[in-house]
Amino acid sequence: MASPDRSARPAPIMLSVGEASGDLHGATLCRALRALEPDVRLVGMGGGRMAAAGVEVILDPTAHAAVGTSEALGRIPSLYRAYRLMGQRLRDERPRALVLIDFPEFNLRLARRARRAGVPVVYFVPPQLWAWRRGRVRQMAQRVSQVLAVFPFEAALYEHHHIPVEFVGHPLLDVLPLDLARDEARRRIQADPGHSLIGLLPGSRREEIARLLPPMLDAARRLAAADGRRRFVLGLAPTVPREQVQAHLRAAGGPPIELLSGHTYELMVAADVLLIASGTATLEAALLGTPMVLCYRVSRTTELIARMLTHVEWIGLPNLIAGRVVAPELIQAQVTGERLAAEAGRLLDEDPVAATAQRAAFKEVRARLGEPGVGRRAALAVLRTARAG
Repeated sequence: MASPDRSARPAPIMLSVGEASGDLHGATLCRALRALEPDVRLVGMGGGRMAAAGVEVILDPTAHAAVGTSEALGRIPSLYRAYRLMGQRLRDERPRALVLIDFPEFNLRLARRARRAGVPVVYFVPPQLWAWRRGRVRQMAQRVSQVLAVFPFEAALYEHHHIPVEFVGHPLLDVLPLDLARDEARRRIQADPGHSLIGLLPGSRREEIARLLPPMLDAARRLAAADGRRRFVLGLAPTVPREQVQAHLRAAGGPPIELLSGHTYELMVAADVLLIASGTATLEAALLGTPMVLCYRVSRTTELIARMLTHVEWIGLPNLIAGRVVAPELIQAQVTGERLAAEAGRLLDEDPVAATAQRAAFKEVRARLGEPGVGRRAALAVLRTARAG
């Protein structure tokens, strides 16, 4: 069957996203692009949120994201097919611009192909070169036309290497319910306002669930034993099979854990403390002002590689942005039920100053990330680059 004649349609803006968080930020950007230019064509790789925002999604890899270097090896065949398909669309349609969102291992390769085809490249949510693999700044300089930085300290790094950069703020500021009150959040998820509520957020990937949920459930058992009035709610990410989580709950044998889908932000606001996987969710929780204990585990191979390539003292985004430890971090062998329960207990009622200090620090983090309107600022920059290209 003959392929459709795409040359008859206006050149699109192409986007490339590989993970659920990128899909969220991509959707914010695409809504803003459509508001500024209603007839704009948007095509690319992304997820359900971007499709709902009007993107012609060529393929969706966001439900199969992997953790770490060794864990990602199994994705290579599917990512290679995705790379070939995106490359073919670049060649056939010659988009006005290619917008990359995070996912640097894949996206920097696609950027090279786009620049060879004469397509300007915008990187929104750029690689965290300030944290690891700084050598990739040379690839950024060669392949990227415009960087849209989401952290204030990123701009200086790119300016130092003469890469065009604009700090637009973090896109979470456009999607989080920053004014949601705790009582209203508890009403929405039907949580008793008189009970202590502990939220479990073990991640959005199968590997994270396998490595982090068992110690979180052990911590819940210890916390429930210390105070029977405590309640536990687990926020289920849309990319995680419910059956996988339920199998862990059955194996743990208690205490009762409520599964909650689709109301993660309400859970973050309603909770007294969160046990949470390191990642974008920690920044979301910090911006919503909820005390947390963050944790993370990867394979031994990924750990060794990360230790060689990283340049930062902490892994948690709130700590990195604050420039100090504001939320306790437990990593690798430190992630045990005993340690998680001890840190959470301290935040719950053993040391009231600790929770208050975290909330105060999170206000500093919030102030450093700019103002809402990030999607519109990013969209204006994308359109400027597209028109100049």
